Amino acid sequence: MAGKRDYYEVLGVAKNASADDIKKAYRKLALQYHPDRNPGNKEAEEKFKEAAEAYGVLSDPQKRQQYDQFGFQGMNGGFGGFGGGAGMSMDDIFSMFGDIFGGHEGGGGSFGGFEEFFGGGRRQRRSDPNGPERGSDMEMELEIDFDEAIFGSKRTIDLDCPDACPACHGSGAADGSKRVTCPTCHGHGAIIGGSGFFQIRQTCPKCNGTGSVIEKPCRTCGGSGRVRGRHKVELKIPRGVGDGTRLRLPGKGGGGLRGGESGDLYVVLRVKESDTFERDGLDLYVDVPVSVATAALGGGVDVPTPDGIASFKIPAGTPNGRVMRLKGKGVPSLRGGSSGDLIVRIVVEVPQRLSGDQRRALETFAAAFKDSNYPLRQDFDARVKTFLSHKKKLEG
Repeated sequence: MAGKRDYYEVLGVAKNASADDIKKAYRKLALQYHPDRNPGNKEAEEKFKEAAEAYGVLSDPQKRQQYDQFGFQGMNGGFGGFGGGAGMSMDDIFSMFGDIFGGHEGGGGSFGGFEEFFGGGRRQRRSDPNGPERGSDMEMELEIDFDEAIFGSKRTIDLDCPDACPACHGSGAADGSKRVTCPTCHGHGAIIGGSGFFQIRQTCPKCNGTGSVIEKPCRTCGGSGRVRGRHKVELKIPRGVGDGTRLRLPGKGGGGLRGGESGDLYVVLRVKESDTFERDGLDLYVDVPVSVATAALGGGVDVPTPDGIASFKIPAGTPNGRVMRLKGKGVPSLRGGSSGDLIVRIVVEVPQRLSGDQRRALETFAAAFKDSNYPLRQDFDARVKTFLSHKKKLEG
């Protein structure tokens, strides 16, 4: 047969090559010249066919023996199409390709294993579409009080979610009915479009890729296998959660089909602001008002913490805005580590609505003190004096 290359030469292997070597050589050439890698390249298309023809003969022990003994003449007209080349359809080639790379689904250009090389490197095997199906995961947001986030709490959630139909138990089929092979795709779950060398594989629109249809759909769920359900779900909110914390409740999501397990429920917490505290991670900030007398003389101050009231003393002469830190008195760690700190900001409060006696007492108090008792005022007055002196020189 003039013009044809020796099959061993096509695959680039020796005549005594093992079956494994022949298979590896074909895999390499099939990937190199596959139409998806060489769109519109007629030369690559011919080499793809040539490699498939050579592998079709050399991978079969009987055909290989006859070829080794008689050459192309021993193919007897092509051994059903392999010898002549033109008689081997692209469906035959793709079917063989799928068998080599794994994941073959019955020919027609379907080859799951090819995704391993051209589909991002991650191969996905199709599970039984008529077997148990896990329910869908669900997510919801829940607003909680600031105090709940600090101390933890329990909540009961009213949840609407899809459940397995109680009438058909999630099968979608009415009593006495069953699933049968899809008449559109004949059980393959896909249909082939296009013509000639380039063909497109699409999910079957009638069975949605399952390969089967229901003879008589369940009246309750319309054949979907699911109905809307309403449940009460108990949620435990642990101490120390923050805004955006995502809690997982296994098995509390959508119901499964055909005996499949339920999905999970994810609850995203949204924490309200506090009237007393500000939160930064595990640290809490609180403004504590003290009287002028307490700030001047020093004394005890009570502050709220997640563990209760904490008492501490401020030193005499504490100015307004002084910050003090109480170690470990902040938000409890959600993961069981050390708690945050409580940062106390002192706010010196000036008395309001003075009575006559109170006013006179303060006047006496003010008269008893000299400027030396107010270093901040002295420093401020000195800076103002310097500013005015510079102003006078510049204007003079």
